[in-house]
Amino acid sequence: MLLSAILATPLTAALVIMLLPRERPTWPRWVALAGTLGALALTGVLFLSFNLSAAGFQFRESLPLLPAMGITYSLAVDGLSLSLVLLTAIIIFTGVLASWDHLQRPQEFFAVLLVLVTGVFGVFMARDLFLFFLCYELAVLPMYLLIGIWGTGKKEYSAMKLTLYLMVGSALMLVGILALYFSGTAQSFHLESIAQKTFSRTFQLIVFPVLFLGFGTLAGFWPFHTWSPDGHASAPTAVSMLHAGVLMKLGAFGIIRLCLELLPVGAQFWTPYLIVFTLVNIVYGALVAMHQTDLKYVVAYSSVSHMGIVLLGICTLHPIGLGGAVLQMFSHGIMTGLFFALVGMIYSRTHTRIISDMGGLARQMPYLAMAFTVAGLVSLGLPGFSGFVAELLVFLGAFRVYPVMAAIAVTGILFTAIYILRVVQKIFLGESRPAFAAVTDANPVEKLCLGMLMLILLGVGVYPASLMRVINLSVEPLAALLSVTP
Repeated sequence: MLLSAILATPLTAALVIMLLPRERPTWPRWVALAGTLGALALTGVLFLSFNLSAAGFQFRESLPLLPAMGITYSLAVDGLSLSLVLLTAIIIFTGVLASWDHLQRPQEFFAVLLVLVTGVFGVFMARDLFLFFLCYELAVLPMYLLIGIWGTGKKEYSAMKLTLYLMVGSALMLVGILALYFSGTAQSFHLESIAQKTFSRTFQLIVFPVLFLGFGTLAGFWPFHTWSPDGHASAPTAVSMLHAGVLMKLGAFGIIRLCLELLPVGAQFWTPYLIVFTLVNIVYGALVAMHQTDLKYVVAYSSVSHMGIVLLGICTLHPIGLGGAVLQMFSHGIMTGLFFALVGMIYSRTHTRIISDMGGLARQMPYLAMAFTVAGLVSLGLPGFSGFVAELLVFLGAFRVYPVMAAIAVTGILFTAIYILRVVQKIFLGESRPAFAAVTDANPVEKLCLGMLMLILLGVGVYPASLMRVINLSVEPLAALLSVTP
Protein backbone atom coordinates (compact mmCIF):
# COMPACT_ATOMS: atom_id res chain seq x y z
CA MET A 1 0.00 0.00 0.00
CA LEU A 2 3.04 2.28 -0.05
CA LEU A 3 2.35 3.50 -3.59
CA SER A 4 -1.28 4.26 -2.77
CA ALA A 5 -0.12 6.18 0.29
CA ILE A 6 2.19 8.32 -1.86
CA LEU A 7 -0.66 8.91 -4.29
CA ALA A 8 -3.15 9.78 -1.54
CA THR A 9 -0.93 12.09 0.53
CA PRO A 10 -1.01 15.21 -1.72
CA LEU A 11 -4.67 14.60 -2.61
CA THR A 12 -5.62 14.39 1.06
CA ALA A 13 -3.67 17.59 1.76
CA ALA A 14 -5.55 19.32 -1.08
CA LEU A 15 -8.91 18.30 0.38
CA VAL A 16 -7.88 19.48 3.85
CA ILE A 17 -6.74 22.84 2.45
CA MET A 18 -10.12 23.44 0.83
CA LEU A 19 -11.84 22.88 4.19
CA LEU A 20 -9.68 25.37 6.05
CA PRO A 21 -11.23 28.68 7.21
CA ARG A 22 -10.35 31.60 4.96
CA GLU A 23 -9.52 33.84 7.88
CA ARG A 24 -6.41 31.71 8.47
CA PRO A 25 -4.31 32.51 5.35
CA THR A 26 -1.13 30.87 6.68
CA TRP A 27 -2.70 27.47 7.36
CA PRO A 28 -2.82 26.33 3.69
CA ARG A 29 0.94 26.81 3.45
CA TRP A 30 1.58 24.60 6.45
CA VAL A 31 -0.83 21.89 5.28
CA ALA A 32 0.77 21.96 1.81
CA LEU A 33 4.20 21.72 3.40
CA ALA A 34 3.11 18.83 5.60
CA GLY A 35 1.52 17.01 2.65
CA THR A 36 4.52 17.40 0.37
CA LEU A 37 6.95 16.51 3.17
CA GLY A 38 4.91 13.39 3.87
CA ALA A 39 5.02 12.42 0.19
CA LEU A 40 8.78 13.03 0.15
CA ALA A 41 9.28 10.89 3.26
CA LEU A 42 7.21 8.04 1.83
CA THR A 43 9.12 8.28 -1.45
CA GLY A 44 12.39 8.09 0.49
CA VAL A 45 11.17 4.89 2.15
CA LEU A 46 10.20 3.56 -1.28
CA PHE A 47 13.62 4.35 -2.72
CA LEU A 48 15.52 2.79 0.19
CA SER A 49 13.28 -0.31 0.15
CA PHE A 50 13.69 -0.92 -3.59
CA ASN A 51 15.34 -4.29 -4.27
CA LEU A 52 18.44 -3.60 -6.39
CA SER A 53 19.02 -7.29 -7.03
CA ALA A 54 15.77 -7.78 -8.93
CA ALA A 55 14.79 -6.22 -12.23
CA GLY A 56 11.19 -5.54 -13.19
CA PHE A 57 8.33 -3.99 -11.25
CA GLN A 58 8.05 -3.97 -7.48
CA PHE A 59 5.54 -2.86 -4.81
CA ARG A 60 2.63 -4.04 -6.95
CA GLU A 61 -0.90 -3.07 -5.99
CA SER A 62 -3.97 -4.15 -7.94
CA LEU A 63 -7.72 -3.79 -7.57
CA PRO A 64 -10.27 -4.59 -10.33
CA LEU A 65 -12.42 -1.59 -11.21
CA LEU A 66 -14.31 -2.56 -14.38
CA PRO A 67 -13.27 -6.14 -15.18
CA ALA A 68 -15.61 -6.33 -18.17
CA MET A 69 -13.66 -3.53 -19.85
CA GLY A 70 -10.25 -4.63 -18.61
CA ILE A 71 -9.81 -1.59 -16.31
CA THR A 72 -7.80 -2.12 -13.14
CA TYR A 73 -6.44 0.09 -10.40
CA SER A 74 -2.88 -1.17 -10.82
CA LEU A 75 0.26 0.48 -9.46
CA ALA A 76 3.91 -0.58 -9.53
CA VAL A 77 7.35 0.97 -9.94
CA ASP A 78 10.55 -0.07 -11.68
CA GLY A 79 13.88 1.76 -11.85
CA LEU A 80 12.61 4.26 -14.42
CA SER A 81 9.43 5.25 -12.61
CA LEU A 82 11.05 5.19 -9.16
CA SER A 83 13.62 7.82 -10.15
CA LEU A 84 10.86 10.09 -11.49
CA VAL A 85 8.61 9.59 -8.47
CA LEU A 86 11.57 10.69 -6.34
CA LEU A 87 12.11 13.71 -8.61
CA THR A 88 8.45 14.71 -8.29
CA ALA A 89 8.50 14.50 -4.50
CA ILE A 90 11.62 16.67 -4.31
CA ILE A 91 10.34 19.33 -6.71
CA ILE A 92 6.90 19.73 -5.16
CA PHE A 93 8.35 20.01 -1.62
CA THR A 94 10.89 22.65 -2.65
CA GLY A 95 8.24 24.36 -4.78
CA VAL A 96 6.10 24.91 -1.70
CA LEU A 97 9.11 26.33 0.13
CA ALA A 98 9.92 28.65 -2.79
CA SER A 99 6.34 29.98 -2.79
CA TRP A 100 6.14 30.52 0.95
CA ASP A 101 6.08 34.34 1.04
CA HIS A 102 5.27 35.30 -2.54
CA LEU A 103 1.73 34.17 -3.20
CA GLN A 104 -1.81 35.54 -3.31
CA ARG A 105 -4.84 33.34 -2.53
CA PRO A 106 -2.71 30.46 -1.21
CA GLN A 107 -5.69 28.28 -0.32
CA GLU A 108 -6.90 27.74 -3.88
CA PHE A 109 -3.37 27.75 -5.30
CA PHE A 110 -1.99 24.98 -3.12
CA ALA A 111 -5.15 22.88 -3.46
CA VAL A 112 -4.97 22.93 -7.27
CA LEU A 113 -1.20 22.40 -7.23
CA LEU A 114 -1.49 19.31 -5.01
CA VAL A 115 -4.23 17.84 -7.21
CA LEU A 116 -1.88 18.28 -10.16
CA VAL A 117 0.93 16.52 -8.29
CA THR A 118 -1.40 13.62 -7.50
CA GLY A 119 -1.86 13.15 -11.23
CA VAL A 120 1.91 13.25 -11.83
CA PHE A 121 2.53 10.54 -9.22
CA GLY A 122 -0.24 8.49 -10.80
CA VAL A 123 1.26 8.65 -14.28
CA PHE A 124 4.63 7.40 -13.08
CA MET A 125 3.13 4.55 -11.02
CA ALA A 126 0.18 3.42 -13.14
CA ARG A 127 0.29 0.00 -14.82
CA ASP A 128 -3.15 0.37 -16.39
CA LEU A 129 -3.47 2.62 -19.44
CA PHE A 130 -6.92 3.87 -18.45
CA LEU A 131 -5.55 4.96 -15.08
CA PHE A 132 -2.43 6.28 -16.83
CA PHE A 133 -4.45 8.53 -19.14
CA LEU A 134 -6.78 9.66 -16.33
CA CYS A 135 -3.81 10.73 -14.19
CA TYR A 136 -2.15 12.34 -17.21
CA GLU A 137 -5.17 14.59 -17.75
CA LEU A 138 -5.27 15.32 -14.02
CA ALA A 139 -1.65 16.46 -14.25
CA VAL A 140 -2.10 18.65 -17.35
CA LEU A 141 -5.49 20.36 -17.07
CA PRO A 142 -4.86 22.26 -13.77
CA MET A 143 -2.01 24.10 -15.51
CA TYR A 144 -4.60 26.30 -17.21
CA LEU A 145 -5.90 27.54 -13.85
CA LEU A 146 -2.48 27.83 -12.22
CA ILE A 147 -1.09 29.97 -15.03
CA GLY A 148 -4.28 31.80 -16.00
CA ILE A 149 -5.06 32.92 -12.43
CA TRP A 150 -1.71 33.14 -10.62
CA GLY A 151 0.60 33.79 -13.57
CA THR A 152 2.20 37.01 -14.76
CA GLY A 153 2.57 38.81 -18.08
CA LYS A 154 0.59 37.27 -20.94
CA LYS A 155 -0.89 34.70 -18.58
CA GLU A 156 -4.25 34.17 -20.32
CA TYR A 157 -2.57 33.76 -23.71
CA SER A 158 0.09 31.43 -22.32
CA ALA A 159 -2.42 29.33 -20.39
CA MET A 160 -4.67 28.89 -23.42
CA LYS A 161 -1.77 28.14 -25.77
CA LEU A 162 -0.38 25.53 -23.38
CA THR A 163 -3.78 23.91 -22.95
CA LEU A 164 -4.53 23.73 -26.67
CA TYR A 165 -1.15 22.23 -27.53
CA LEU A 166 -1.31 19.65 -24.76
CA MET A 167 -4.91 18.74 -25.56
CA VAL A 168 -3.88 17.98 -29.14
CA GLY A 169 -1.10 15.84 -27.72
CA SER A 170 -3.61 14.12 -25.43
CA ALA A 171 -5.89 13.40 -28.38
CA LEU A 172 -3.03 11.70 -30.24
CA MET A 173 -2.17 9.72 -27.11
CA LEU A 174 -5.78 8.61 -26.72
CA VAL A 175 -5.88 7.40 -30.33
CA GLY A 176 -2.72 5.38 -29.77
CA ILE A 177 -3.93 3.94 -26.45
CA LEU A 178 -7.25 2.88 -27.96
CA ALA A 179 -5.40 1.27 -30.86
CA LEU A 180 -3.36 -0.76 -28.37
CA TYR A 181 -6.53 -1.66 -26.44
CA PHE A 182 -8.61 -2.83 -29.39
CA SER A 183 -5.82 -4.72 -31.17
CA GLY A 184 -6.14 -8.50 -30.90
CA THR A 185 -8.93 -10.49 -29.30
CA ALA A 186 -8.19 -9.90 -25.61
CA GLN A 187 -9.09 -6.30 -24.77
CA SER A 188 -7.39 -4.97 -21.66
CA PHE A 189 -5.86 -1.69 -20.52
CA HIS A 190 -3.32 -3.45 -18.31
CA LEU A 191 0.19 -2.90 -19.62
CA GLU A 192 1.29 -6.47 -18.89
CA SER A 193 -1.61 -7.80 -20.98
CA ILE A 194 -0.87 -5.38 -23.81
CA ALA A 195 2.83 -6.28 -23.76
CA GLN A 196 1.92 -9.91 -24.39
CA LYS A 197 0.10 -9.04 -27.61
CA THR A 198 1.83 -9.49 -30.95
CA PHE A 199 1.59 -6.31 -32.99
CA SER A 200 2.21 -6.48 -36.72
CA ARG A 201 4.96 -4.43 -38.30
CA THR A 202 2.38 -2.28 -40.11
CA PHE A 203 0.50 -1.62 -36.87
CA GLN A 204 3.69 -0.54 -35.09
CA LEU A 205 4.82 1.71 -37.94
CA ILE A 206 1.47 3.52 -37.84
CA VAL A 207 0.85 3.74 -34.10
CA PHE A 208 4.42 4.56 -32.99
CA PRO A 209 4.58 8.09 -34.52
CA VAL A 210 1.07 8.86 -33.25
CA LEU A 211 2.05 8.08 -29.67
CA PHE A 212 5.49 9.66 -30.03
CA LEU A 213 4.07 12.97 -31.21
CA GLY A 214 1.41 12.89 -28.51
CA PHE A 215 3.97 12.46 -25.76
CA GLY A 216 6.61 14.51 -27.58
CA THR A 217 4.38 17.59 -27.50
CA LEU A 218 4.56 17.60 -23.70
CA ALA A 219 8.29 16.81 -23.80
CA GLY A 220 8.95 19.97 -25.85
CA PHE A 221 9.74 18.07 -29.07
CA TRP A 222 10.48 20.51 -31.91
CA PRO A 223 8.47 21.97 -33.66
CA PHE A 224 5.69 21.37 -31.10
CA HIS A 225 7.59 23.14 -28.32
CA THR A 226 6.36 26.72 -28.66
CA TRP A 227 3.83 26.41 -25.83
CA SER A 228 6.63 25.64 -23.39
CA PRO A 229 8.62 28.93 -23.19
CA ASP A 230 5.44 31.01 -22.90
CA GLY A 231 4.07 28.66 -20.26
CA HIS A 232 7.31 28.75 -18.29
CA ALA A 233 7.56 32.54 -18.46
CA SER A 234 4.00 33.23 -17.33
CA ALA A 235 3.70 30.59 -14.60
CA PRO A 236 4.21 31.38 -10.91
CA THR A 237 7.40 30.06 -9.33
CA ALA A 238 6.20 26.71 -7.97
CA VAL A 239 4.33 25.98 -11.19
CA SER A 240 7.38 26.82 -13.32
CA MET A 241 9.42 24.48 -11.14
CA LEU A 242 6.90 21.68 -11.51
CA HIS A 243 6.25 22.44 -15.18
CA ALA A 244 9.86 22.28 -16.35
CA GLY A 245 11.11 19.97 -13.63
CA VAL A 246 8.47 17.25 -13.82
CA LEU A 247 5.63 17.76 -16.32
CA MET A 248 7.89 17.77 -19.38
CA LYS A 249 9.30 14.46 -18.10
CA LEU A 250 5.83 12.92 -18.38
CA GLY A 251 6.20 13.12 -22.15
CA ALA A 252 9.64 11.49 -22.20
CA PHE A 253 8.44 8.85 -19.72
CA GLY A 254 5.46 8.03 -21.94
CA ILE A 255 7.72 7.63 -24.97
CA ILE A 256 9.86 5.09 -23.13
CA ARG A 257 7.01 3.28 -21.41
CA LEU A 258 4.63 2.96 -24.37
CA CYS A 259 6.49 3.68 -27.61
CA LEU A 260 9.72 1.81 -26.92
CA GLU A 261 8.51 -0.97 -24.64
CA LEU A 262 5.32 -1.86 -26.55
CA LEU A 263 6.31 -0.96 -30.14
CA PRO A 264 10.01 -1.87 -30.54
CA VAL A 265 9.77 -2.46 -34.31
CA GLY A 266 8.24 0.98 -34.77
CA ALA A 267 11.01 2.44 -32.62
CA GLN A 268 13.72 0.84 -34.75
CA PHE A 269 12.13 2.22 -37.91
CA TRP A 270 11.27 5.78 -36.84
CA THR A 271 14.02 6.87 -34.43
CA PRO A 272 16.70 7.37 -37.14
CA TYR A 273 14.43 10.06 -38.59
CA LEU A 274 13.21 11.50 -35.31
CA ILE A 275 16.73 11.96 -34.00
CA VAL A 276 17.24 14.79 -36.51
CA PHE A 277 14.51 16.78 -34.77
CA THR A 278 16.18 16.26 -31.40
CA LEU A 279 19.29 17.98 -32.78
CA VAL A 280 17.14 20.98 -33.65
CA ASN A 281 15.84 20.94 -30.07
CA ILE A 282 19.36 21.03 -28.66
CA VAL A 283 21.01 23.57 -30.96
CA TYR A 284 17.99 25.76 -31.73
CA GLY A 285 16.94 25.95 -28.08
CA ALA A 286 20.44 27.02 -27.01
CA LEU A 287 20.77 29.59 -29.80
CA VAL A 288 17.39 31.16 -29.00
CA ALA A 289 18.26 31.25 -25.29
CA MET A 290 21.39 33.24 -26.18
CA HIS A 291 19.27 36.04 -27.65
CA GLN A 292 16.68 36.41 -24.90
CA THR A 293 16.45 39.57 -22.82
CA ASP A 294 14.01 38.16 -20.24
CA LEU A 295 15.70 35.94 -17.63
CA LYS A 296 12.79 33.53 -17.43
CA TYR A 297 12.76 33.05 -21.20
CA VAL A 298 16.47 32.22 -21.07
CA VAL A 299 15.75 29.38 -18.65
CA ALA A 300 12.65 28.37 -20.63
CA TYR A 301 14.51 27.94 -23.92
CA SER A 302 17.33 26.28 -22.02
CA SER A 303 14.77 23.67 -20.96
CA VAL A 304 13.82 23.09 -24.61
CA SER A 305 17.49 22.51 -25.40
CA HIS A 306 18.10 20.16 -22.48
CA MET A 307 14.94 18.17 -23.18
CA GLY A 308 16.41 17.69 -26.66
CA ILE A 309 19.29 15.87 -24.96
CA VAL A 310 16.77 13.61 -23.21
CA LEU A 311 15.03 12.84 -26.51
CA LEU A 312 18.39 12.29 -28.23
CA GLY A 313 19.32 9.67 -25.64
CA ILE A 314 15.96 7.95 -26.09
CA CYS A 315 16.26 7.91 -29.88
CA THR A 316 19.68 6.22 -29.75
CA LEU A 317 17.96 3.04 -28.48
CA HIS A 318 21.36 2.27 -26.97
CA PRO A 319 21.62 1.22 -23.30
CA ILE A 320 24.18 3.91 -22.52
CA GLY A 321 22.13 6.59 -24.26
CA LEU A 322 18.87 5.41 -22.66
CA GLY A 323 20.42 5.37 -19.19
CA GLY A 324 21.83 8.84 -19.78
CA ALA A 325 18.42 10.07 -20.93
CA VAL A 326 16.75 8.92 -17.71
CA LEU A 327 19.52 10.41 -15.57
CA GLN A 328 19.23 13.63 -17.59
CA MET A 329 15.50 13.69 -16.86
CA PHE A 330 16.27 13.61 -13.14
CA SER A 331 19.20 16.03 -13.34
CA HIS A 332 17.36 18.50 -15.56
CA GLY A 333 14.33 18.35 -13.30
CA ILE A 334 16.35 19.33 -10.23
CA MET A 335 18.37 21.92 -12.17
CA THR A 336 15.36 23.70 -13.68
CA GLY A 337 13.62 23.56 -10.32
CA LEU A 338 16.61 25.42 -8.90
CA PHE A 339 16.70 27.87 -11.82
CA PHE A 340 13.03 28.80 -11.71
CA ALA A 341 13.05 29.09 -7.91
CA LEU A 342 15.93 31.56 -8.26
CA VAL A 343 14.21 33.53 -11.00
CA GLY A 344 11.13 33.88 -8.80
CA MET A 345 13.19 35.00 -5.82
CA ILE A 346 15.16 37.53 -7.87
CA TYR A 347 11.97 38.91 -9.45
CA SER A 348 10.24 39.28 -6.08
CA ARG A 349 13.11 41.52 -4.96
CA THR A 350 13.92 43.50 -8.12
CA HIS A 351 10.47 43.44 -9.79
CA THR A 352 12.11 42.92 -13.17
CA ARG A 353 13.24 39.98 -15.28
CA ILE A 354 14.99 42.09 -17.93
CA ILE A 355 18.65 41.12 -17.85
CA SER A 356 19.96 44.52 -18.95
CA ASP A 357 18.16 46.23 -16.06
CA MET A 358 20.13 44.28 -13.46
CA GLY A 359 23.77 44.27 -12.44
CA GLY A 360 26.06 43.78 -9.46
CA LEU A 361 23.40 41.90 -7.48
CA ALA A 362 26.00 39.56 -5.97
CA ARG A 363 26.83 42.30 -3.47
CA GLN A 364 23.29 42.44 -2.10
CA MET A 365 22.35 38.77 -2.55
CA PRO A 366 25.48 36.58 -2.39
CA TYR A 367 23.61 33.36 -1.58
CA LEU A 368 21.27 33.75 -4.54
CA ALA A 369 24.26 34.58 -6.77
CA MET A 370 26.07 31.47 -5.61
CA ALA A 371 23.02 29.26 -6.14
CA PHE A 372 22.41 30.70 -9.63
CA THR A 373 26.04 30.07 -10.55
CA VAL A 374 25.75 26.45 -9.38
CA ALA A 375 22.62 25.97 -11.49
CA GLY A 376 24.44 27.49 -14.45
CA LEU A 377 27.44 25.20 -14.01
CA VAL A 378 25.13 22.18 -13.94
CA SER A 379 23.43 23.43 -17.10
CA LEU A 380 26.69 23.76 -19.04
CA GLY A 381 27.84 20.33 -17.89
CA LEU A 382 30.64 21.05 -15.43
CA PRO A 383 32.27 17.84 -14.09
CA GLY A 384 31.31 17.13 -10.51
CA PHE A 385 27.63 17.86 -11.01
CA SER A 386 24.82 15.61 -12.23
CA GLY A 387 24.46 17.39 -15.58
CA PHE A 388 27.93 16.32 -16.68
CA VAL A 389 27.34 12.63 -16.00
CA ALA A 390 23.93 12.60 -17.69
CA GLU A 391 25.03 14.46 -20.82
CA LEU A 392 28.21 12.39 -21.07
CA LEU A 393 26.22 9.16 -21.11
CA VAL A 394 23.77 10.49 -23.71
CA PHE A 395 26.56 11.67 -26.02
CA LEU A 396 28.54 8.44 -25.56
CA GLY A 397 25.49 6.44 -26.55
CA ALA A 398 24.82 8.73 -29.50
CA PHE A 399 28.43 8.53 -30.73
CA ARG A 400 28.21 4.74 -30.80
CA VAL A 401 25.13 4.78 -33.02
CA TYR A 402 25.04 8.13 -34.85
CA PRO A 403 28.51 9.73 -34.61
CA VAL A 404 27.76 12.62 -36.99
CA MET A 405 24.51 13.46 -35.21
CA ALA A 406 26.29 13.31 -31.87
CA ALA A 407 29.01 15.70 -33.06
CA ILE A 408 26.34 18.24 -34.04
CA ALA A 409 24.53 17.81 -30.74
CA VAL A 410 27.67 18.46 -28.71
CA THR A 411 27.83 22.01 -30.11
CA GLY A 412 24.83 22.77 -27.91
CA ILE A 413 27.15 22.64 -24.89
CA LEU A 414 29.20 25.51 -26.33
CA PHE A 415 26.14 27.70 -26.87
CA THR A 416 24.86 26.81 -23.39
CA ALA A 417 28.13 27.99 -21.84
CA ILE A 418 27.86 31.29 -23.71
CA TYR A 419 24.38 32.24 -22.55
CA ILE A 420 24.85 30.96 -18.98
CA LEU A 421 28.09 32.87 -18.41
CA ARG A 422 26.59 35.96 -20.06
CA VAL A 423 23.59 35.91 -17.73
CA VAL A 424 25.72 35.41 -14.61
CA GLN A 425 28.03 38.26 -15.63
CA LYS A 426 25.26 40.73 -16.46
CA ILE A 427 23.02 40.06 -13.47
CA PHE A 428 25.38 39.43 -10.60
CA LEU A 429 28.69 41.05 -11.56
CA GLY A 430 29.65 44.49 -12.80
CA GLU A 431 28.43 47.82 -11.45
CA SER A 432 25.67 47.81 -8.84
CA ARG A 433 22.44 49.62 -9.70
CA PRO A 434 21.28 52.24 -7.16
CA ALA A 435 17.70 51.06 -7.58
CA PHE A 436 18.60 47.70 -6.05
CA ALA A 437 20.73 48.96 -3.15
CA ALA A 438 18.14 47.86 -0.60
CA VAL A 439 17.39 44.36 -1.94
CA THR A 440 17.96 41.50 0.48
CA ASP A 441 19.44 38.05 0.18
CA ALA A 442 17.57 34.75 0.53
CA ASN A 443 15.69 34.19 3.77
CA PRO A 444 16.11 30.93 5.79
CA VAL A 445 13.19 29.16 4.06
CA GLU A 446 14.54 30.05 0.63
CA LYS A 447 18.05 28.97 1.64
CA LEU A 448 16.65 25.60 2.71
CA CYS A 449 14.91 25.18 -0.65
CA LEU A 450 17.94 26.16 -2.72
CA GLY A 451 20.43 24.29 -0.55
CA MET A 452 18.48 21.05 -0.84
CA LEU A 453 18.42 21.24 -4.65
CA MET A 454 22.12 22.14 -4.88
CA LEU A 455 23.14 19.26 -2.62
CA ILE A 456 21.20 16.79 -4.78
CA LEU A 457 22.87 18.06 -7.96
CA LEU A 458 26.28 17.74 -6.32
CA GLY A 459 25.54 14.37 -4.71
CA VAL A 460 24.37 12.74 -7.93
CA GLY A 461 27.30 14.26 -9.80
CA VAL A 462 29.86 12.92 -7.34
CA TYR A 463 28.17 9.54 -6.88
CA PRO A 464 25.95 8.85 -9.92
CA ALA A 465 25.79 5.14 -9.09
CA SER A 466 23.24 6.01 -6.40
CA LEU A 467 20.71 6.53 -9.20
CA MET A 468 22.23 4.63 -12.09
CA ARG A 469 21.97 1.30 -10.25
CA VAL A 470 18.23 1.87 -10.04
CA ILE A 471 17.86 3.22 -13.58
CA ASN A 472 19.84 0.40 -15.20
CA LEU A 473 17.41 -2.17 -13.81
CA SER A 474 14.91 -0.81 -16.34
CA VAL A 475 17.28 0.23 -19.13
CA GLU A 476 19.03 -3.10 -19.61
CA PRO A 477 15.85 -5.19 -20.21
CA LEU A 478 14.56 -2.45 -22.51
CA ALA A 479 17.79 -2.47 -24.53
CA ALA A 480 17.51 -6.24 -24.85
CA LEU A 481 13.93 -5.87 -26.07
CA LEU A 482 15.09 -3.39 -28.69
CA SER A 483 17.86 -5.81 -29.75
CA VAL A 484 20.58 -3.26 -29.04
CA THR A 485 23.89 -4.32 -27.51
CA PRO A 486 26.42 -2.10 -25.80
